[in-house]
Amino acid sequence: MHKIDVILGLQWGDEGKGKIVDFLATDYDIVARFQGGPNAGHTLKFDGKKYVLHTVPSGIFRNDLINLIGNGVVLDPIVFQRELRSLEQSGVQFHQRLLVSKKAHLILPTHRWLDAASEAHKGKAKIGSTLKGIGPTYMDKTGRNGLRVGDISQSNFKDLYNALKVKHLELLKIYPAIEFDLEKEEEAWFESLNTLLALKQVDAEYYINEALADGKKILAEGAQGSMLDVDFGTYPFVTSSNTITAGVCTGLGVAPQRIGRVIGITKAYCTRVGGGPFPTEQDNETGEKLRQLGMEFGSTTGRPRRCGWIDLPQLKYTIMLNGVTELCMTKIDVLNAFDEIQAATHYRYDGATTDRLPFDLNAIAIESVYQTFQGWQSELDDIRSFDKLPSAARSFIEALQSYLGVPFSMISTGPEREKLILRNDE
Repeated sequence: MHKIDVILGLQWGDEGKGKIVDFLATDYDIVARFQGGPNAGHTLKFDGKKYVLHTVPSGIFRNDLINLIGNGVVLDPIVFQRELRSLEQSGVQFHQRLLVSKKAHLILPTHRWLDAASEAHKGKAKIGSTLKGIGPTYMDKTGRNGLRVGDISQSNFKDLYNALKVKHLELLKIYPAIEFDLEKEEEAWFESLNTLLALKQVDAEYYINEALADGKKILAEGAQGSMLDVDFGTYPFVTSSNTITAGVCTGLGVAPQRIGRVIGITKAYCTRVGGGPFPTEQDNETGEKLRQLGMEFGSTTGRPRRCGWIDLPQLKYTIMLNGVTELCMTKIDVLNAFDEIQAATHYRYDGATTDRLPFDLNAIAIESVYQTFQGWQSELDDIRSFDKLPSAARSFIEALQSYLGVPFSMISTGPEREKLILRNDE
């Protein structure tokens, strides 16, 4: 029986997973999203065009490939409809290739209203929510009130919807009023359900396990990043789902021994959107240079991302949590213009130097200890093999590899599909 391979981000999201999934997809029969919602923004660039996916798996642009939205995903039918229309306009034939788990939870208009009201109420204590209704939807899931894709076909669906809406309207009374046109949003929501119903709904846990038994190759695609995991991330500045490899088992219905390769993606530096701790943040000219050269603005929200140097204690932590078997570095080209590059190798806090993350990164003043690397100050655009990289770039990658104890199998030198160095021979 084949194993299910996993690709996920090792930082705070935005590591460039979409491009790598799209590239690897040709080796697989099925790409499956296992958690998160439309707060994800997976950007792909090829044939001179740029595409941003929020709910649809990044294998959708490869013909004949099945794409599955797993039960761990929360789905907003309105955003989903918009995304599918955009794919149709691009000439992508997806109707027979896009499957949705009946157990995936639905984001209601009132979930988005609750999200916005709750975040507005927090003032300075905002966690940086994307206001897509994701947190409130996962709360209803764990509170056992949620509505699922399979419920749409039940005869009492409208009653279930109204019961949940009434509960939300009661909850909204505890927050100051904000602008929200519920009638208009509801109309769009119910209309968008037709788009969802036109797709094939499956009992995804049976579907995935039968596919593995039939020898099909499956790639599980994560959203956000490991440091946003609800259990192991920088709580409470986290997302509402398990973004690590363990989330594949619960988000798709596969057993732990079915996990195969785990490909962890890291940028050559580090970014974060919204609030929360960020030990290597450069809130200065260096950070601004990284932001401008890396075009670090959210693909879902457009918000400027906070930028800093690569954080190796943090990566060591997420490599451990995920059981990473190989690494992929993205956006190394953003460092082309720097004469010196830094990497945090340790933290100083509580009077000690360590490579371990504290229980609560929020509560402790952390000083990052850096190692400085020489920059290469040259373009990497046309380089397709590791040994053709400038020696300073090779030294940087090899030093990181040695520290992290896991090999870099891929190095991305630009957003386009073809700008990728493979190191399969090593």
